[in-house]
Amino acid sequence: MAAGVFRFKRFNIKHDRCAMKVGTDGVLLGAWCNVDGARRVLDIGTGSGLIAVMIAQRNPLCLIEGVEIDRASHEQAAQNAAGSPWGDRIDIYHACFNGFSKSNEHKYDLIVSNPPFFRNSLASPLPSRTTARHSGSLSTGRLAEGVDRMLSAGGRFSIILPVPESSKFIKEAGLRELHCRRATRVKPNPGKPPKRILMEFTRHPGKTEESDLVIELDRRHKYSDEFKKLTGDFYLYFLH
Repeated sequence: MAAGVFRFKRFNIKHDRCAMKVGTDGVLLGAWCNVDGARRVLDIGTGSGLIAVMIAQRNPLCLIEGVEIDRASHEQAAQNAAGSPWGDRIDIYHACFNGFSKSNEHKYDLIVSNPPFFRNSLASPLPSRTTARHSGSLSTGRLAEGVDRMLSAGGRFSIILPVPESSKFIKEAGLRELHCRRATRVKPNPGKPPKRILMEFTRHPGKTEESDLVIELDRRHKYSDEFKKLTGDFYLYFLH
């Protein structure tokens, strides 16, 4: 693998200039979110553009917009999108989400975000990485407010968060009548508690469909069947 390039089955993602690198969280969200019937999609904090490109692969009819506050990440995300087989359906904007959500009049059928959520962690010495990792630039309240403003009546919002942050976001979303209808708890292996949770919100109340996903089994790189099924269209080391 070339330095700074993450190779997937049908596209490559360069991330040497991005504040946040390609990681499991982004792949999980890009593979897990429900793209059925979506015609207009927004990726908040697109980073390297990974999730936007994954959604373009999964849904051949949708138009995708990504918004990214860090200039170097924006430039590389735009390059990754243009270099993918679906570049004609992906636009990447350099903007903060707060401003973008107030000035953009579009409504989106699907909104996704792998957000800056390390609220209580130490700040990075690199300003771009601090912006990407910390919620000071995009609080859970502002994120929920922007999603409420831009989500279509029948749209879905999908997000991945650390488990401790999820309850706060559910509360913020509930204040705007966005309801968690699907939730998947992500465990590193069967013996550890969930570290992340994938959640889908809609404007329609109802029972939450809950599930668990284990990434690895009894040893490193021995992946569960569920994880391989979810991400198998993307990772090179899954043959199917």
